[in-house]
Amino acid sequence: MENKFKSLTIFEFQERFPDESACYEYLTELKWGNGFVCPSCGHDRYCRGKREYDRECTSCHRIVSPTSGTLFHHLKFSILKAFYIVYYVSTNKKGISSTELSRKLGLGQKTCWRFKQKVMKGMKSSGRHKIRDKAEVDETVVGGQEEGVKGRKNGRKKLVVFAIEKQGKGVSRMYGKVIQHSSSKELGAFMESVLEKSARIKTDKWRGYQPLTKDFLNLKQVDSGKKGRNFPELHRAIMGFKGWLRGMHHQVEYLQAYIDEYCYRFNRSFMKEGIFDNLLQKMVETPPVTYKQIIA
Repeated sequence: MENKFKSLTIFEFQERFPDESACYEYLTELKWGNGFVCPSCGHDRYCRGKREYDRECTSCHRIVSPTSGTLFHHLKFSILKAFYIVYYVSTNKKGISSTELSRKLGLGQKTCWRFKQKVMKGMKSSGRHKIRDKAEVDETVVGGQEEGVKGRKNGRKKLVVFAIEKQGKGVSRMYGKVIQHSSSKELGAFMESVLEKSARIKTDKWRGYQPLTKDFLNLKQVDSGKKGRNFPELHRAIMGFKGWLRGMHHQVEYLQAYIDEYCYRFNRSFMKEGIFDNLLQKMVETPPVTYKQIIA
């Protein structure tokens, strides 16, 4: 789209989206800017539907709205307030709670929580931009303490594997996934989803990584070192996530969604221009999810 948002302030947002009509017009451009295709028959010709921004296929006569087939599908409240939620979630440095969204927008806390979960679905990595060069991978446990139990045997904790892309002395990107076991099968599936096979990867000497050297020829295993001194950037990134999780969400019930949210914001911390626009685009491209799917 020609009109990209750069550093979008709340005043600029309100000027660009003063009413629902402006929101529907923008969704229409995001969804059909490159041409209309009927989701039922694939026909590319349409006429105007009963409502202003709906489109009716001239072949099968299916009527399609700008929100159908997207994460805005079957929205139970104003599209303008939905845009506000996307704005606040995407532009707040550390995110925003559903309680705070409820206070700002005059919606129920549960309503805000449910739609925010949909926004977070849009934050999930597309998998199209894998780490190509220097990377580090490690697994960790995330969650509350359980009396008398340590490490991976802690029933209240979840096992997570993280990967970072190293650039200079810092970290440019970060990905994470909840796993059930630190087996080579699960670790390998995650690494294949976020790392190019040619990437220069460093891990610790956990046995689950050893079989993966067949696929990742530049995988190197080294001692973690006392308190992880051989992986300082990776451990700093992981601790940053854990600190954010404790301060923002306080629990791990929907941990993968929280990981996706954190990594989405982290990966765009150096390119904040267009983050709101990018998230809206991803929400339009992502199929609808129901409440049952969210809590499953």
